[in-house]
Amino acid sequence: MGSIVLIVRLVLADVRRHKVQAAMLLLAVTVATATMALGLSLRGVSEALYEQTRAVTAGPDVVALSGDAGPAATSALASLADDPEVVAHHGPYRVVYADLTTRDSTSSSVVVHGFAETPGAVNRPLVTSGHWVRPGGAVLERGFATALGVGVGDHVTIAGRSYPVVGIAVTAATSIYPWAAQIGPGGGPSDSSGLAWMTRSDARTLASSHDLPVTLALDLKLRDPAATEAFLDADRAATVTNLRSWQFTAEQDTVILKNSQPILVVGSWLLSFLAVTGVAALAAGRAVEQTRRAGLLKAVGATPGLIATVLLTEYLALALAGDALGLLIARLTVPAMASPTASRIGDAAGPGGATVATATVLAVAVAVLSTLRPTLRAMRTATVTALTATTRRPRHRPWLTALSALLPTPLLLGLRLTARRPGRAVLQACSTATTVIAIVALLTFYAQPEKGYGLGGSSALPNLRDVHDRRLLLAVTVLLIALAVVNTITLTWTTAIEARANMAIARTLGATPGQISAGLSSAHLLPSLPGAVIGVPLGVGLLSLFAAGNPAEPPSSWLLGGVLATLLATAALTALPARLAARRSVAQALSGETA
Repeated sequence: MGSIVLIVRLVLADVRRHKVQAAMLLLAVTVATATMALGLSLRGVSEALYEQTRAVTAGPDVVALSGDAGPAATSALASLADDPEVVAHHGPYRVVYADLTTRDSTSSSVVVHGFAETPGAVNRPLVTSGHWVRPGGAVLERGFATALGVGVGDHVTIAGRSYPVVGIAVTAATSIYPWAAQIGPGGGPSDSSGLAWMTRSDARTLASSHDLPVTLALDLKLRDPAATEAFLDADRAATVTNLRSWQFTAEQDTVILKNSQPILVVGSWLLSFLAVTGVAALAAGRAVEQTRRAGLLKAVGATPGLIATVLLTEYLALALAGDALGLLIARLTVPAMASPTASRIGDAAGPGGATVATATVLAVAVAVLSTLRPTLRAMRTATVTALTATTRRPRHRPWLTALSALLPTPLLLGLRLTARRPGRAVLQACSTATTVIAIVALLTFYAQPEKGYGLGGSSALPNLRDVHDRRLLLAVTVLLIALAVVNTITLTWTTAIEARANMAIARTLGATPGQISAGLSSAHLLPSLPGAVIGVPLGVGLLSLFAAGNPAEPPSSWLLGGVLATLLATAALTALPARLAARRSVAQALSGETA
């Protein structure tokens, strides 16, 4: 039998024997790699969607914006159109600043572009529903229409006059909703605004009849689209207009995802840490079994290299399977994550080569860091010692005995279990701290003041960036809590199995099953308490790295409630496996240990 066949059979046999542990590793790696791949893919996907939208809408290379509509502005724009580097242009056209109200009284700022009924060679918006502008009707930008909940056939009121929505379209000439205005009246800053198109005559009538602010815009197509920066540098000094390159517009699209990437990437780090914690706890619980298995392999002539390969291959294979599954989930999820405003069209590509490599390295690191120490220990143990390996006898600590003797029985048992397994206690504390970090970050994020996209900052139109970020942070927090729950149950059950002989002896000395159960629970609550306390400042500090200046702090009652909820959940999660372990009869526990 070849070595590869032998390794495969041994790995498959071990996976079948430990299906729960295999499923846990697979789940943990899948969640961590999917989250990281999503975070690393967002920026590239956003730019790809802009490029596709720009291609199908004949997007301009440069948009020139004038702060007013006077003769000087018209002359300045006309001079730009005559530049030798310009091969085609559209405009100048009016940009009218107004207010829009839907039938359900949702109000928003809007900029109205006056366009011809037949689009030209540059800046041809793509109609995705209905048809292009006609007299008396309005076409809404798709991201704006989606936020308003408006479709073709509905009516909207612009500056007090009702217009039927005759079409929905997308364009690459402006930034995504809600940054369609680009500049405000007079060239100043702009509020959150949507985009609408009307015929030139309708836009002129709208502006004149209500005395609305008007500016001018000009779309330019350059001889060399890659040379936009040189064109901007040459013409900024000669004109009083604001020039926006297509690269600037593409970069602006990514602003809405500014917080999404760190949320997902940092979340993947925390998920990976929890994955390492959980799998390390499982590996530690199987240390005696793995050592005996290594001894059996040595006894039949296996080399140390073959033994290490067998022990590590199981975890590496599961980690790589989780990595592939996580990348697939990221590929399917990227389109929904990359375009919260529906202002762009196209197919979102999956994770790139660099993202795949990074996620794979993460998966391998989780497997190796979790199992390297037990594997090295099994390899270094002599064959005879490995075949007769039993649970490691705890060291006698007189000071611990004297201290714990003064405590109630459940605390006495819990403190001794914690002291005998300090590594396990550290894992539990780290798992709790990681969970509290996520909860504190979520509470802090929800404590920030909201400014909607509606008129005057009204929340009638929600802030899509904040909504998107909160959903992502909530999803990452739920995943972290789910992994922490699995870790807590696993740690409790592993500790109960390893300590069943000691607990049986304690029962022979008068401890009740309830005290045994409470002792097992307290063994995990004791390290969870410092972990929860440390997690609060770490969570606040972590979020401050990505938050805006002077962020609002959450109420102390929220933070205290989050810590208490975490500790209560830990107590509840440890109660069931501890109770099940405590119900085992003393005779059965002791006879099983001696056998």
